[in-house]
Amino acid sequence: MKEDLSTALTSFETINMEPSRNSDQENFFSEEVAKKEKRKLKALKEKNGVWFGLGMMGMVGWSVAVPALLGAALGIWLDKSYPQTFSWTLTFLMVGIIGGVIIAWSWVNKEDKEVHKNNEENDE
Repeated sequence: MKEDLSTALTSFETINMEPSRNSDQENFFSEEVAKKEKRKLKALKEKNGVWFGLGMMGMVGWSVAVPALLGAALGIWLDKSYPQTFSWTLTFLMVGIIGGVIIAWSWVNKEDKEVHKNNEENDE
C-alpha cells in the first residue's frame, strides 16, 4: 500500500503543471464565462434587482407626496388663520410638489451616478 502511494506521489510530481496553450476560441470562451460569473456575483452581492427598483419608485413617490401634503396642510392652516383673496392651500400645495420633485430628482440623480460608477469599476 505504501509503495502504491509513493508511486502515485512521484508520478503526480512529474506531471507538467503549466497551463496549456489555449486557442483564441478557448480564450474567448473563458473570458465570457469570467464576465458572466463576475456579473452574477455582483448581482448577488448588491441585490440590485426588482426589489431595488420597486424601492426606488416608492422613495420617489414618498419624496413627492410628503412635501405636497405638508404644503397643503400649511396652506389650509394659513387659509383659516389669515384669509386672502388667493388660496394659501393651492400655493403651498404647488410649493410642496415642486420641492418634492426637486428632492426626488436629486435622489435619483445620486443613485444613477452611483450605479454608473459601480458599472465603470466592474468594466475595468
